[in-house]
Amino acid sequence: MAKKRSLFSRWWFWLLVVAAALLAAAWLAWGEGLRKTGETGTAYTARVACSCRYVAGRSLEDCGKDKVEGLELVMLSENETSRSVTASIPFVASDTASYREGYGCVLKSWEN
Repeated sequence: MAKKRSLFSRWWFWLLVVAAALLAAAWLAWGEGLRKTGETGTAYTARVACSCRYVAGRSLEDCGKDKVEGLELVMLSENETSRSVTASIPFVASDTASYREGYGCVLKSWEN
């Protein structure tokens, strides 16, 4: 009968531990900069995509083609009821811009 190995002697367990440690170290090193850059990128993209969609009248898919280089990870979604566009980078940042008559598209964080 084969001897049963403990959890700590299995190679895959230690591989997961090392991978988790590397991810934690990377987040500590670059996480804050990534978050700030992500917030800027999502705010910019939400505002531009909202203007493209609700001022220029183009489809959201067509507006997605206007993303500048470096913002390929930003995902766009829209809420036609509230006439808003949300730009997000999963687990990093998200921002929403809404169309307001007479003002154009305004970021949610700037609304009163």
